[in-house]
Amino acid sequence: MCGLGNQRATADDWFIMHTPQFIMHTPHIPSRRGNRVLRRVALASGLVIASVGAFAATAGAHVTINPSEVPAGGFAVVRFQVPNESETASTVKVEIAMPEGVVIPFVLVKAEGDWKATTERTKLATPVKTEDGELTEVVSKVTFEGGAIAPGHFEIFDIQLGPLPDTAGEVLAFPTIQTYDNGDVSRWIDRVVEGQPRPEAPTPLLALGEAGDDHHSSSSASDDSHSDSHALGIVGIVLGALGTTAGAAALVRTRRKA
Repeated sequence: MCGLGNQRATADDWFIMHTPQFIMHTPHIPSRRGNRVLRRVALASGLVIASVGAFAATAGAHVTINPSEVPAGGFAVVRFQVPNESETASTVKVEIAMPEGVVIPFVLVKAEGDWKATTERTKLATPVKTEDGELTEVVSKVTFEGGAIAPGHFEIFDIQLGPLPDTAGEVLAFPTIQTYDNGDVSRWIDRVVEGQPRPEAPTPLLALGEAGDDHHSSSSASDDSHSDSHALGIVGIVLGALGTTAGAAALVRTRRKA
C-alpha cells in the first residue's frame, strides 16, 4: 500500500496546557523607591510568564490527532490539528497518509472554507469483504489544499475512518507532510519509540483501545491530570522566579539604607 511511512509505537501524548492566573498581594510601600522596586518585580515576573508561555507554545507545535485513542473495531472521526510554525509563510497543502499495511475500508473527509480534499486510492492485493460488498481498493492518502494557514494560526482537518482494526493496543501512524507557500516542507514522519526522547517531527499517532469502553472520556481525564501537573510545575517556576526577584530587591533596599 502506498504511504509516507510505516510505524506502530506508543500513543501520541495529547495535552492542553492550562495557564493559571497569578494574583500577587504586596504590602503597601509608600516610598518612591518602593514603587520602583514593585515595578521591577512586576516587569521581571511578566518576563518570566511570557518566557514560560512561549516555551509551552513551541513545545506543543506539532501535528497531533484528537482524540489520541479510539475503540478498536469501530468507526471514528479523528481531528488532525496542524499548526503553522513559520513566522512568514502560510501553509497551503497538507498530505495525510493512511497507515501502511493496514486496511481501513472506508475513509471519508470533510473540508471547510477554501480547503478542498482529494484522495488517492490503492488497489488491494487481496480483496476485502464488507457488508457493502467486496473492496478491491482503499484510500491511501488524503490531501487538503486550496486554503491557507497563516503564521501564528492552526487548522483542524476531520477524517472519518472505519472500521478500524479490531486489535486493541495497536497504534496506527499517519505520516503527514505540510507544505508552505514559500516552498518549505515540514515532514511529520519521525518514528516515535517508547522510552526514547521525542523526535522533533513526530508522526501523528492513533491508539486503538478496548472496544465498548469509553476511552475518549478516560483519555480526557488522563490528559487533564497530565495538564494539571504541567500547570503546577509552571506555577512553581514562576513563583520561584518571583521569590528570587523579590529577595534581590529587598537586598538592594537594605544595602541602600545602610
